[in-house]
Amino acid sequence: MWIKLIVIVLFLAVVASLGTGFYFLLTEKKNSPRLLNSLKVRISLTVLIMVAIVVAWFHGDIHSQAPWLYQ
Repeated sequence: MWIKLIVIVLFLAVVASLGTGFYFLLTEKKNSPRLLNSLKVRISLTVLIMVAIVVAWFHGDIHSQAPWLYQ
C-alpha cells in the first residue's frame, strides 16, 4: 500500500513540475535556467518513480497481471 502512495505522490510532483516548466516556457526568455531546473526535477522524479516500481516488483509488493506470463 505504501508503494502506491509513494508512486502517486511522485507522479503528482512530476505533473506539478511539468506545469511550472510550462509556465516558465511561456513567461521567461528562451535560455531560462529555471526552465532547465524544472526539466531536471521532472527527470529526477521520473527516475525515482521507475526505481520505486522496480524495487516494489523485486520485493513482491506488486505483481504483473499479464496472462501470458503464467501459462
